[in-house]
Amino acid sequence: MDIDLEQSAHGRLITGDEQELPVPTTLRYASADPLAVHLDFPPEVALDGEVVSWTFARSLLEAGLRGPAGAGDVHLWPCGRARTVVELHSPYGLALLQFDSSALRRFLLRTYAVVAAGEEDLSAEVDRGLSALFGSV
Repeated sequence: MDIDLEQSAHGRLITGDEQELPVPTTLRYASADPLAVHLDFPPEVALDGEVVSWTFARSLLEAGLRGPAGAGDVHLWPCGRARTVVELHSPYGLALLQFDSSALRRFLLRTYAVVAAGEEDLSAEVDRGLSALFGSV
């Protein structure tokens, strides 16, 4: 049985003039894709008025809560004891957001209650992908 988790998270967008603007976000996790977490932004804060979802490794979230982590489009690092910075790179620019570390940790622990670290079994997903790719060859 697949299990999906959602948790609201109150991000703060750090602007070029060092203001903090509140940004509502949703953290999502699906046991069907056990290695990934999703950070969703509502349409009202997106440039094109559509929901924006960033997907990255659950292990990156864990590492970013302890120290600087990430490569490519998503980077995370602690900012003091109470906050974590999420840096997102896109073709449109860069966004820096701060989140309460306790909320991110709580979400991460909830994901581990669904699928423990190291117990992600991807064999069924791989079989489905290979079947879709090769059909009945």
